[in-house]
Amino acid sequence: MNIFLTGATGYIGGTVAHRLLQDGHKLRGLVRDAEKGKRLAALGIEPVAGGLDDAAILTAEARRAEAVINTANSDHRGAIDALIEGLAGSNKPFLHTSGSSIVADEAHGDKASDRIYDEETPLDPVPGKVARVAIDRAIRDASQRGVRSVVLCNTMIYGNGLGLARDSAQIPGLAARARKTGVVRHVGQGLNIWSNVHVEDVADLYSLALAKAPAGAFYFVENGEASYRDICVSIAKRLGLASPQAWPFADAVKELGESSAAYTFGSNSRVRGKRARSELGWQSKHKSATTWIETELPL
Repeated sequence: MNIFLTGATGYIGGTVAHRLLQDGHKLRGLVRDAEKGKRLAALGIEPVAGGLDDAAILTAEARRAEAVINTANSDHRGAIDALIEGLAGSNKPFLHTSGSSIVADEAHGDKASDRIYDEETPLDPVPGKVARVAIDRAIRDASQRGVRSVVLCNTMIYGNGLGLARDSAQIPGLAARARKTGVVRHVGQGLNIWSNVHVEDVADLYSLALAKAPAGAFYFVENGEASYRDICVSIAKRLGLASPQAWPFADAVKELGESSAAYTFGSNSRVRGKRARSELGWQSKHKSATTWIETELPL
């Protein structure tokens, strides 16, 4: 299958691309940087010069391809509209990458939520995630326009990427700050819980969804969960540092920005990916984010 992939140079996209190349697909990858384009070509991905604001390029590539996968940005509505425009009426697959902060709360790290979402749970997003939820719904609604559109809503992803980018955002970000300061810090008390999944298991699910997910499908992508406190304890063990410290929310905001402090690192995001298992037969191979941190997190 000839596939157009946005985010080919990124962490998720690079690993998904690696898997799809193994499956025998041919890939064209959107890239802004010429040097990264050369590196993509060396991996067997044909570079397409452009960015998410280049609507005409996105629409043309969607029309040309046999399938489209967006791993570049969960929140760029213009890019989504351009891709759907190119796919409308074709019944081609369109896989879109969302993120489970759509179920985030305002815990600021100080409490564990007992609310767990699956694909059937009604969702009333916090204000900061209303736009993302609207994009997810627009993609699913594209199934009414002749697009086999699918939303894959990833949780906290861990593991080493297999493309140009090795690191994800959350765990490596905490580890990098700990190396710099000598202290592992979690927002608030670190009691907030996130579901998680290994990046290679994510790539397996994208492969399955490309082959057989029905139009309009939505999948949470998870295999386990851990509190930020437990994640930070594992980081401290791996790096040989003292026990983690609380990071007052106001101080975290100054360094991370309010959205990242509140939703990426301070919220609860607990989900169960029932449909991926029941509809697609997805089975994860990796079982524990904390075990991966303690044994494989790059030093």
